[in-house]
Amino acid sequence: MSDVVFTNVRILDGTGQNPYTGSVLVRGNRIRQVGRSTAPIAPGGAMVVDGAGATLMPGMCEAHTHFSWNDAATLSAIQRMPLEEHVLWCAKVARRYLEAGFTSCVGAACAKPRLDVVIRNAINAGQIPGPRYLAASQEITVPGGLGDETLPHLPFPEFSFGVNVNCADEMRKVVRMFLKYGVDSIKLNLSGDNFTPDSPAETTWMSDAEVAAAMEEVRVRGKRGTAHARSAASVKQALRHGIDVIYHASFTDEETLDMLEAAKDRVFVAPGIAILYAMLHEAEPYGITHEKAVAMGYQIEWDAALESLKAMHRRGVRVLPGGDYGFAFTPHCQNARDLEFFVRYLGFTPMEAIRCATLYGGQIMKRGDELGTIQDGYLADLLLVDGDPLANLAILRDPKRILAVMKDGEFAKAPEIASQRAWERAA
Repeated sequence: MSDVVFTNVRILDGTGQNPYTGSVLVRGNRIRQVGRSTAPIAPGGAMVVDGAGATLMPGMCEAHTHFSWNDAATLSAIQRMPLEEHVLWCAKVARRYLEAGFTSCVGAACAKPRLDVVIRNAINAGQIPGPRYLAASQEITVPGGLGDETLPHLPFPEFSFGVNVNCADEMRKVVRMFLKYGVDSIKLNLSGDNFTPDSPAETTWMSDAEVAAAMEEVRVRGKRGTAHARSAASVKQALRHGIDVIYHASFTDEETLDMLEAAKDRVFVAPGIAILYAMLHEAEPYGITHEKAVAMGYQIEWDAALESLKAMHRRGVRVLPGGDYGFAFTPHCQNARDLEFFVRYLGFTPMEAIRCATLYGGQIMKRGDELGTIQDGYLADLLLVDGDPLANLAILRDPKRILAVMKDGEFAKAPEIASQRAWERAA
């Protein structure tokens, strides 16, 4: 691992401070020095990357990741992929995320019991390229809830997208199984979802006794609880039981918002609003017209989610990008579109949106003291971007504009040194 100096770069450090011209020395897997002047850091024997005015920023974090979602249009089509092909799919997608600039990802559920754990372990062992990864369990649900895909004439658990439980004791058994496998988080489906008409988004399905049993086991192992929670009641349930990561949180009331604000130093919200937008406007090729999506309840949820998330932002709740990419209508590696949606629909500034993907990303990865910003001593997870993301966030989802990706001090996507001077340097 050789030293690298990035010179002549516009440093967007992820803290929310204005960008500045400077240079960055990477030694080993860490940022050794950040220079805040046009005079470059003396390279010594380091490899020099002349940025030619490109933007150097921290690697992004996807806070609601499903590597095993296989760009299918239904839950059953995801689940039916054979295990061997599913492992290969996840390995391929992990590499694509890293090359797209997501150097960290938080698993939000996998389609088969050990998929996330196996991929995380392979990444950590250097067997496959991929982001820093926190592995999740399958979704845990109840009969009839989101994720229960069993059929009356084929009541086999292998055919179910989620793992069904019927009481606190069954919950404890399932959670212990996943913790034995080595997951970093346990995913509970507390609410329904408009994707499953018999369990719509505003319904709440799991008992307090079941949630309490899960979280007791999670705390014993020092792990994390996460929740699919679209309804206001399910968000409050998650907060009451100490769940740290809440996915969606579309519907809130004043009590819900007060509880979120009171827990804002502990809790993260990853809403995944792109799938709501996609269901309303981009799912017709897959049989869901705009009219059908409205009838399914997506317009009501979209409107409610925008108001809820705007309120969370005003109250200082940490809202992060990411969520439910990996369906046919939200294909993998367009994830940075969430940042554009944060600005367009939720009232974030571009700087605030980038901070959500970087500074907050380090925090949700449980490494906020060494990940998510460009600072001396921090881990060298970096993106070199052709243009100014603050002027045009869309460049963060254009592979041609991601000039280089560094994770842990090594290039996952190396810069094309010979062509640097031809970079556009414009938004």
